[in-house]
Amino acid sequence: MRVVSHPRVANQRGAALIVAMLVFALATALVVAMKGEFNRFYQRSANLLLEEQAQAYLRSAEEVAGTALLADHDQDKLRGLQRDDLTEAWYPDPAAPPPTQPLDEGWMSGRLEDLQGRFNLNHLAVQPSAQEAATNSLTPAQQQFIRLLQALGEPEVSEQDAILITQSVSDWLDADFESRENGAEDEYYGAQTPAYRTANRAMYSVSELRAVANITPQIYRALAPWVTVWPREPATLNIHTAPAMVLRSINADKDLSPLSEAEGASLVESRGDTSVPRQSNFKDKSAFFTDPVLAGKSANMAGIKALVGETSNYFLLDAEVEVAGRNMRLYSVLDRSGRKISALYRVSGSL
Repeated sequence: MRVVSHPRVANQRGAALIVAMLVFALATALVVAMKGEFNRFYQRSANLLLEEQAQAYLRSAEEVAGTALLADHDQDKLRGLQRDDLTEAWYPDPAAPPPTQPLDEGWMSGRLEDLQGRFNLNHLAVQPSAQEAATNSLTPAQQQFIRLLQALGEPEVSEQDAILITQSVSDWLDADFESRENGAEDEYYGAQTPAYRTANRAMYSVSELRAVANITPQIYRALAPWVTVWPREPATLNIHTAPAMVLRSINADKDLSPLSEAEGASLVESRGDTSVPRQSNFKDKSAFFTDPVLAGKSANMAGIKALVGETSNYFLLDAEVEVAGRNMRLYSVLDRSGRKISALYRVSGSL
């Protein structure tokens, strides 16, 4: 007996096959899409985990730095030494790379810098005394900043330009809206494009300098390594940790010229922190001002003497970590108040 296949049945079988193929193709596409989404989710999760791990390492670097600063405080107290200098254990050899700690997944390094070895921009907010105001004289801090600007070398800043910049920064910081002679207040900034206003408060970041009148990008880049805004209420400049560039801003009152490069280098050499072993020769501030570079001017340095000291409480931690090939950096401002360490400011990010 012969079986005859009905055409309708054959058509149904073909349609079922096409539907099955379409379902398979759709399922395949869904699987591929889900796999891609899973991979992205997995990568995001892994990145977050690695970032948290890197942040944990950086915070541990902050803890280690705080421990070193406390140990230095205790050691100085035992020795009866009221001084912080470049022979301290927390200060690394500047000629050597930052000390590196190996990790299972990479490495970590860090370096501490004394922020009181820089010029504090917030000193420029100090109002002149009655005598200074009556004679339209510059404050000792303004005179020091004018010298620092001229010491930059490249770009070259003239004395007149340094005075303009100094008065502009002072106006940016003071609480009033009255422009100083050669300064700049809201009437100047309001005419800029885009217009903005003066801060009229202490600076919170050195980067604010970029908004101040007469500060060019070149001047900002040259000046930034030598200035700070910490602490908010300016403390004294530490003569034992200040680099040669900053020491060149120390001169006789009303003398707006900086010390020469040779004189700055001589002060650092006399200090002795470039030798091995490093041993500071300045026992105190009085000895500093009797150095041959300054001895002939010491009698006329009352203003600048009030701005310098020998101790430090504010430090900058620069820490970097590599975890599984990913690098992250932390800048942290540490305040040492007795036996208490506080992180006043932190900024971190991937490199």
